[in-house]
Amino acid sequence: MPPSTRAVKLDSVAADAVEQARAALIDEVGTERVGDYLGARAEGDRVVTHTFAAQQGGYRGWHWSVTVVRAARQKRVTIDEIVLLPGDQAIVAPAWTPYADRVQPGDLSPGDLLPPEEADVRLAPAWFTGDAAVDDEIDPTSVRPIADEVGLGRIEVLSLEGRDLAAQRWHDGSQGPDNALTRQAPGSCRTCGFMVWLTPPLGNRFGVCANGMANDDGRVVAFDHGCGAHSQTKVKRPAASAAPPPVHDTVTVDDIDPLV
Repeated sequence: MPPSTRAVKLDSVAADAVEQARAALIDEVGTERVGDYLGARAEGDRVVTHTFAAQQGGYRGWHWSVTVVRAARQKRVTIDEIVLLPGDQAIVAPAWTPYADRVQPGDLSPGDLLPPEEADVRLAPAWFTGDAAVDDEIDPTSVRPIADEVGLGRIEVLSLEGRDLAAQRWHDGSQGPDNALTRQAPGSCRTCGFMVWLTPPLGNRFGVCANGMANDDGRVVAFDHGCGAHSQTKVKRPAASAAPPPVHDTVTVDDIDPLV
């Protein structure tokens, strides 16, 4: 049976070396930082780790781990390592998250650089549409001539997968139909005179708002999005009512009998 799968027996000599482990720990960190003995566990053949409560300030729930080892046919142990480890109730820093995974939309500041991932599925070579589907599933409006891409000088362009991801993100966000602004709107962006149309295929579902008074001015909006600044918005004004007669008439001239 391989050593990694068989049960490891607790070596009695190494397990009994509690005071030797404590002495080595006190010599390393001082008496005031060492608490009660918590137990021992086998790490391997003739290798045992003794644990002691930590009285280290700011390390509540942590413990000292002192590993001892006994060489074959020896009656004494040797101190292998001393470390401070967190327990189940310890306060520890959150798990490390790579920088690329921590950056969120809107986090970039002037001078920051955020390169795309290696083999980013959102991008495809300018001479390749990035679509592996059969011919009848390809949107012909998404295939741009190679000459046009060469003229633009771009090495990579948006792949079909990148296009679909963007469309889904825009539709699910605040520019889509599922929000209070749209539900209370008098009309949809599709019929609004302030919407600037995009070229297909994204132009089949999205446009750009050009109303400087709208919340989404300059942003991509779905056709079924909407707001109160629709170009056909009308405000009902109350009908004008007749004004009551003035208390003091300063317009007409009173007839006065000069003989009175």
